[in-house]
Amino acid sequence: MASRVVAVDNGGGDGGGGWRRWWGYGWRLVVVGRERDPSMASRGALDPSSKTKFRRYQVWKGRNKFLCGGRLIFGPDASSVALSAFLIATPAVTFCVKMFLRISHRDPAYGYTVFFVGTVLLFLDLIFLYMTSARNPGIVPRNTSPLEVDTPSVANSVDWINGSMSLKIPRTKDVVVNGHTVRVKYCETCLLFRPPRASHCSICDNCVERFDHHCPWVGQCIGSRNYRFYIVFITSSTLLCMYVFVFSLLNLLQQPVGMWKAMSEDMVSVVLVAYCFVAVWFVGGLSLFHFYLMSTNQTTYENFRYRYDKKKNPYNQGIVSNLKEVFFTKIPPSLVNFRELVEYEDEESYRGSYSHRYDFISKPTHVKKKEEFRRKGPMTQISDREETVCTVQFV
Repeated sequence: MASRVVAVDNGGGDGGGGWRRWWGYGWRLVVVGRERDPSMASRGALDPSSKTKFRRYQVWKGRNKFLCGGRLIFGPDASSVALSAFLIATPAVTFCVKMFLRISHRDPAYGYTVFFVGTVLLFLDLIFLYMTSARNPGIVPRNTSPLEVDTPSVANSVDWINGSMSLKIPRTKDVVVNGHTVRVKYCETCLLFRPPRASHCSICDNCVERFDHHCPWVGQCIGSRNYRFYIVFITSSTLLCMYVFVFSLLNLLQQPVGMWKAMSEDMVSVVLVAYCFVAVWFVGGLSLFHFYLMSTNQTTYENFRYRYDKKKNPYNQGIVSNLKEVFFTKIPPSLVNFRELVEYEDEESYRGSYSHRYDFISKPTHVKKKEEFRRKGPMTQISDREETVCTVQFV
């Protein structure tokens, strides 16, 4: 692998292509490109100009974590799922074990019924947690290049930079939804106009359909494809908390001794009552809030940002229709097939695989966007192609 080294005059001249920023007076040595050594082909080195097939999840630019070959899709904070499962399962399993051990001391029918119902609630709660966190929430596929702007919009979106014309895509666009005009925004990360009700999650770095919020407890965005399971998850968590609270309190009240004496002899039930009393306010309040959002056909993001109580909600079709839309309509199909084979030829992916083998190539500097160059100082536009500049180190 040989590198083509050129001297760039910071005072003028085009210096070899790409974007160049003025660094001051004098000259500097930079690596502006790489020439492939033919001998590397025999050693099996990667060729940046060749196209290699990967699964889409292997080259996905979001921050998601994938398991089972891209079949399971988690958020970047997927470890919080284990924490949530622990906080749910620990008190519930303790309660079920306690009730199972006390079956012989009371009516077997009562004991087995309480034990069985508690076990089923726990199992369903963990299943819904998994279905919420390991599912594609409705990720919108990215564009690989900026959209082509319409002619009427171009006239209002022209920047002149050092005598050259640069076209900008409008940041917003009006669309009609149920007879109402809705303004959608252009996502500069995904290079597309977001669908109505979609938003870009800064944590997962994806645009998500019908974006509700990013839940830290499930480590995943809540969107069009997992909102139903999220609602059932928080509702089952509320029922499980109430169930454990009520029957743990009954275990204390049914003792033949006084209340203080029973509490001192059964500290497990005391801890379960206190734990569930605190937890039910959190998950119960969250469940009630989302039932209000469902009945008015809002998302959490819309409720805090747009405040539809002050203007007409274009998506509200009545309580019955809104609830039917959430629970009884078909889940929209995934827009991204993370297991399909795609051809990937981004040079950055190759650099990371072989640049560390050669001492004269340092780690590539961050590729900056055109807008960052405009903000940070004067620059010269040489071409529309961005290149990574590597400094030369002689060893």
